Amino acid sequence: KMIELETDLVGKHAHFGTLRDYIKKYGFSIGGNWEYDRGSFDTILHQDQEEGETIYLRLPFKVLTGQLDDYNTDIIFQKPYVIKHVANIGLEYDGSSLADATGFSQFQTPADQDGQIQDKGKWIQAGEQLVVEKVLPHVN
Repeated sequence: KMIELETDLVGKHAHFGTLRDYIKKYGFSIGGNWEYDRGSFDTILHQDQEEGETIYLRLPFKVLTGQLDDYNTDIIFQKPYVIKHVANIGLEYDGSSLADATGFSQFQTPADQDGQIQDKGKWIQAGEQLVVEKVLPHVN
């Protein structure tokens, strides 16, 4: 399940390329489900490889002007949230690479894409703190 965060990020504007280049030093990258008119910045808050569990902070946004692959695109943020992804760490025999054979393929079907998040307060606080300290000072 996703947990929406209460921050002042909603409705804030930024220049896509400038913000992307700044926040990547805090582990943010463009989320994999982007389109030319919307996307998200994602970062890992917690990862447990033994359990195949990853908790992400996601900052979704819409494009105001331009297209997402353009450095000067203007974006506006929607409500950020925390989400848990549980990878399927078992063997997949139809794979051909070493990564598939060892169970670490990034292309495996997740065991639970929207897993239940334990210790919600901890991840809410961590996500909100990251937004407030590292993202909000660079948007308007």
